[in-house]
Amino acid sequence: MKFSVFQVSRKGGRLKNEDRMGYCYTRESGLFVLADGMGGHPEGEVAAQLALQTIAALYQREARPLVKDVKAFLTSSVMAAHQQIMRYAGNKGMLDTPRTTVVAAIIQDNTATWIHCGDSRLYVIRDGALLMRTRDHSHAERPRAGAPEPVNRNLLLTCLGSPTPPLFDVSTPLQLQRGDRIMLCSDGVWGVLDDGVIVHVLSSGKPVSDAAPDLAEMALRNGGTHSDNVTLIALEWETPDAPGQKRGVSTDSISDGVFASTIQAGMPSDSELDDLDEDAIERSIAEINEAIKRSAARKG
Repeated sequence: MKFSVFQVSRKGGRLKNEDRMGYCYTRESGLFVLADGMGGHPEGEVAAQLALQTIAALYQREARPLVKDVKAFLTSSVMAAHQQIMRYAGNKGMLDTPRTTVVAAIIQDNTATWIHCGDSRLYVIRDGALLMRTRDHSHAERPRAGAPEPVNRNLLLTCLGSPTPPLFDVSTPLQLQRGDRIMLCSDGVWGVLDDGVIVHVLSSGKPVSDAAPDLAEMALRNGGTHSDNVTLIALEWETPDAPGQKRGVSTDSISDGVFASTIQAGMPSDSELDDLDEDAIERSIAEINEAIKRSAARKG
């Protein structure tokens, strides 16, 4: 694999930055994750960090050097992150739980597959145009027929860490082409920059190491003194035989069993991961899928 990547997180006009992001890779697989801890609830930064650490730790266990079942991994790892946040809150006897959004993507076998919960987004840009982006779990993007219009249309319908089991969407695998650009970002980016601006900056011809910080600075300026925190990971996919490509990460020389990561240390121990109760996670996933089916049947 070969890709160029740049990550940036800037504190806006908030008291603290509750966003977290990072990426990991083996010789044949890469994981990119971003979480936005939710204000209005305690310790959003802890929820975001736990989400990243749990997903990254499980990825390190599963990517040998490929993840065998990407969709299953994304689903189970996000549920495991939710369980870790709930466990943290329970151990501390918290009356309100830390909460976070999350978006994660795995790239391997020249394809990208992603999952998201909440309003942290993933954009795919090809040939200077928006190929696709995630759809937020919010009243603004998923209005419910017959439901009263909420005061805040950006109010989230789901997140990790809520007492209600989280809802999430998993994409179908996308076959990548050389030059495709993928961005994961918090709402501090898309909330003040429309999709057209985001596409224009990311497809301006600059390498992602220049385009990504340009986008972050633009978001901070547009957000003004009360800007939200601005966090994003942007990458450009490059085929291994792309001529003249010297920038970025090339995994061809990585040995089996080697795992590289930009995600901060302090991952849950193997014993903690073993205690996640996979049966409980599977039950939660089954309940979520059943609820989705019932909702679709009602709409039909």
